[in-house]
Amino acid sequence: MHWLYLFAAGCFEISWAVCLKYSAGFSRPGWVVLTVIGSVLSFAFLALAMKSLPFGPSYAVWTGIGALGTAILGVILFGDAFTFTRGLAMGLILAGVILLKISVP
Repeated sequence: MHWLYLFAAGCFEISWAVCLKYSAGFSRPGWVVLTVIGSVLSFAFLALAMKSLPFGPSYAVWTGIGALGTAILGVILFGDAFTFTRGLAMGLILAGVILLKISVP
């Protein structure tokens, strides 16, 4: 169950980052509210996951999910360039998240 909490935390990490972009520098109040809600939920689920998962892998997986998800959505939603190097970096992040996940008994 705690891995599901960690996955949810990562998903909310992605959501608040996307909402932050849509907030246009905190000038669009609805998106600001969604940014705050997403960040609070992200931290809450991370805290639940860390009740039984080790600190280091939990934090690294959480940030990895957030980094990979925001990079992918940056390409899809905001037209960020997708290059070989960025694709390779995303693959390495994914590999790191998977390795950290399987390293925890």
